[in-house]
Formats: sequence, C-alpha cells, structure tokens
Amino acid sequence: MNDASASRMEAACSLLSESERRFLLYQLSEQQDANLEDVVTQIASWEFDMHPDRIDKETRQRVYVSLVHNHLPRLSDHGIIEYDLRSGDIVLGEGFDDVKPLLEQFKQTEELPEIRQLPPL
Repeated sequence: MNDASASRMEAACSLLSESERRFLLYQLSEQQDANLEDVVTQIASWEFDMHPDRIDKETRQRVYVSLVHNHLPRLSDHGIIEYDLRSGDIVLGEGFDDVKPLLEQFKQTEELPEIRQLPPL
C-alpha cells in the first residue's frame, strides 16, 4: 500500500469512528438525500437508543449542533456529502464511494439491530 492509499484509509477510518457520522451516512445511503431536521431525529434515536417520538428538544438541539459544527463540515471537506445549511438539504457526494465498503463493514458490527438490518449500502 502506498502512502496516498494509507492516508486515505486513515482518513476514512477517522471519519467513520464517530457514530453520528456513521448514522448520518447510513440514513443518507438509504435515501440518497435528506433534510437536516429529519436526520437529527433519526440520529438522536439511534445515538440514545430511544423511539423518535421520545426525543426531547434538548437532545435534538445537542445532535443538531454537533452535526452542524462538527460532522457535516468534516464529511463535506472529504467530499462524502454536500449540504446547504440554509435549506437543510444533505446529499451524498462523490467521495461516498470511497468509504462505502468500510461503512458497510461498520454497519454489520453496530450494536443496534435496526441499523444492521438496513438494506445494503
């Protein structure tokens, strides 16, 4: 493996090490696009192992802030997603194909059965 390949693999592993980023990509891989408000609820549901109807405003806000200030920009910087903060639209980017095989492996090891049972990426 050359240095460039090793560096890309390290970046992919680092990006996918955060559950919120993985959960966002699982959601997007199912739909191809999403709205930030919608994914916040689903990610909070998986992150805190709660039914979406039980997610309170404070938890939603915490996940929202984390996505907007950390996870979305990181994924966007690597071309894995594209997003428009004003509209809340999020779509998969061309770089998603680079992390897709690794993300599929992560999905098979997630603790939550509903994630493992999502359709293949």
